Amino acid sequence: MKKLVIIPTYNEKENIESIISAVFALEDDFHILVVDDTSPDGTADLVRALQKDFPHYLHLSVRKVKDGLGKAYIHGFTWAIENQFDYIFEMDADFSHDPKDLPRLFEACKNADMAVGSRYSKGVNVVNWPMGRVLLSYFASKYVRFILGLPIHDTTAGFVCFSRKVLEEIGLNNVRLKGYGFQIEMKFRAFKKGFKIVEVPIIFTNRILGESKMNGGIIHEAVFGVLNLKWKSLINRL
Repeated sequence: MKKLVIIPTYNEKENIESIISAVFALEDDFHILVVDDTSPDGTADLVRALQKDFPHYLHLSVRKVKDGLGKAYIHGFTWAIENQFDYIFEMDADFSHDPKDLPRLFEACKNADMAVGSRYSKGVNVVNWPMGRVLLSYFASKYVRFILGLPIHDTTAGFVCFSRKVLEEIGLNNVRLKGYGFQIEMKFRAFKKGFKIVEVPIIFTNRILGESKMNGGIIHEAVFGVLNLKWKSLINRL
């Protein structure tokens, strides 16, 4: 079974070499696709240099337009489907997601359709985040569960394993949310299609190097994007 880890990047030169090395240090046979949004700090050049060491397992796709996390992932998902990968993972470049948890997500996904690395399925497992951001994230997931009826504790999680059939059937071309709302929309679409979603408890650690991409616009899109998803769902049902 072919497994691909998609890592979207924008100005991640401090982390990219280490995260790639950490994934390839695992015993499992993972491929990596770095989707870089033309980082001005030279992230893509560092990946190209590493491709000499991992010519068959490290892949790079450089996008000309920086138009959101969701668009970067959809670009990667399309590439994964075209190249016949069986399991496709989302993972951040900054070590907020521990590469050692990838095999756990894979094992869980083999008995489901989608496995979510969850910060909130067993309490609150977040390290080094300011309390305000912890509360924002935690209650955002509560809000999404209430509005959309998603049976998932961590609805905004970005550490996920998909089986290929999920990505083939949920309608990637129709995904509209671009920021962290994209993570919610992907889970909601999978849920509405009847796919089995499981949560795998993880410990989320705030980045040490580089800068967070979180901003007010991303939060605004997520809040109102959820309401729009609910509205469209009701219209479709009627």
